[in-house]
This record gives sequence, structure tokens and C-alpha cells, in this order.
Amino acid sequence: MKELLPMIIFGETVLPGENRTINVEIARLHTTTKLNIPVIIRRSKIAGPTVLFSAGIHGDEINGVEIVRQIISKKINRPARGTIICIPIINMYGFVNKSREFPDGRDLNRVFPGSKKGSLASRFAFHLVKEVLPLIDYAVDFHAGGASRFNAAQIRLTENNPDLKALADVFNAPFTLYSKNIAGSFRSASEKLKVKMLLFEGGKSLDINEDVANEGVRGVKRLLRYLNILDEKQVEEPALYPSIYIKNSVWMRAKCSGLLHDFNTVGSFVTKGTILATITDPFGKFERKVKAPHDGYVINANHSPIVYQGDAIYHISKTVVSTKENGLY
Repeated sequence: MKELLPMIIFGETVLPGENRTINVEIARLHTTTKLNIPVIIRRSKIAGPTVLFSAGIHGDEINGVEIVRQIISKKINRPARGTIICIPIINMYGFVNKSREFPDGRDLNRVFPGSKKGSLASRFAFHLVKEVLPLIDYAVDFHAGGASRFNAAQIRLTENNPDLKALADVFNAPFTLYSKNIAGSFRSASEKLKVKMLLFEGGKSLDINEDVANEGVRGVKRLLRYLNILDEKQVEEPALYPSIYIKNSVWMRAKCSGLLHDFNTVGSFVTKGTILATITDPFGKFERKVKAPHDGYVINANHSPIVYQGDAIYHISKTVVSTKENGLY
């Protein structure tokens, strides 16, 4: 745990007890218009850990932005001790354009740790790694499903990491998936710098889902309480059920092209043969049932009304590890 001293971030000093918003300008638009990224910092006068809540690495993943917005608006980011840093929108360029990528066409979450003299996305990643991550002890980075795919609220973490497992238990999202770090990702860069980061996935791009947002906010409160940071005025909401840990999962792919009629099973346990959707043609000539290939939880569903043969349409668990029994079922 870092001693509570004046914090220097993006060239500015934030003292213990201060509440500051730093508008970071990495580059301007081609019109020379400034496009600032607000970094919102709240510090206690009492020593404690530093926690980061970030979203919008992909500019079209609005659900994560909404979760961090609520953390700020509900004053959950007011720490009883230590420091809480919120960056609601990391990729402001993509957010303005309702796009996943940076203006240079790159995926910011694939270019970490970045380069001081690289592409625009790479330069921005470089500044995050240099200015923010060295200050952080714990972090939650919020994402949503891309390409019309809806993710059930879930935490992702690497396997065989007891520290992250303990944090995931406390956050207690409906699902927790073991997944490897992707090369060039923010999570991968955090791990290399010894930052304990959880990745939250929930909802889909260009959409705000109230249930998913509520799960994210409740998980944040539980995490902050566990770290002894949550302000005493905040009411923590205990989870009704332990998180369902998923070790292995598979994608179902469309066997034909057509119109997808989803039966809204995302987040549910289904048995082999359960009808998840139908695929029809636009002219009323055929209707084909999409059936679950095995028992499992539907953790992701494609909400696109049009699919092509081979498109990923459902993500279903195979090996589930119970948090209560630590067994397989």
C-alpha cells in the first residue's frame, strides 16, 4: 500500500483531501478542436490504497461509461481513506463518433503499453501506463459486448491468481469467467505493473442496460467495503447468490444466414436441446430452430436481427465451478 502523499498525475499535483478533475489533452482533432479526457480524483486525508474505475476504452461501450458515471454521481467515489480515480471515458475520440476504435483505426485495447512516438492510440496507451498505472493498487475496467453481442454481467480474470480470485468473490458479479490476458490489453499492462485489475463485461455496444449497470455499481460498493474504502454514508448491498465461476465455454455459430429471433435466454441455465432462437428467411419460406448443444449458462447472446452462416450467436458455459462447493456441475 502506498503512503498518502501529494499525488502527481499528468503534471498536476493533487493533495490529500482534495477533489480534482484533470482534463487531459493528448492530441487535438484534425479541426484543431480540443478533446479533453476528464480524470476525476477524490482523495481522503487518511492513508489507504488507490483504486481506479475506468470505462470507454472502446468508445461505443456505453454501459461501462454509465456505471462509472453512477459511481461519481452517487458519490461512491468519495473514499473513507486512500484515493479513488475515475475515468468514465478513456477513448473520447471513439465515444464522440460512436465507434470502438481510435481515429487512427486502431483498437486502443490492443496497443498497450504503447509508445511515446507511435500512432495516436499507442501514444494514448503510453500516457495511461506512464501517468496512471504506477499510482494504482486496484482497478476495475468496465466493458460491454461488441458487434450487437449482449454479455451477461460478468467479471473476467486470469486463472491461478488468488489475489484476483478474492477480489472477484467480493465483487460477486452474476458470472465470473476465467480468461487469459490478451496481448496489448489494458489488463495485461496492469498485471505487468502489479496492479490488481478486474475486467467487468456487461450489456452490449451503444446501449445502456439498467440491470447490468446496477450489478456493476453494487459490485463496486462491495469491493470498496472489502478494501475498507467505502464511505460510511454508502449502503452496501450484499449479493443474493454467489458468483457462478465458469472455467470453459464455447461459441455456437449460425448454421444458416437469415433473420435471428432471439428467445432472451442470456444469463439463464439451459439444458441440451433448449430452443434459444429461430433463424428465418425474409420471405417466409423456412424457419430453423437454434438448439443448445449441451447444458450450460448462456453468458452472451447475439442481438443482431440479421446473421450470416458462421456468425457467433451464443456463448455457453461448459465447465462451471461452484463458489459454494468448488465442484463441477
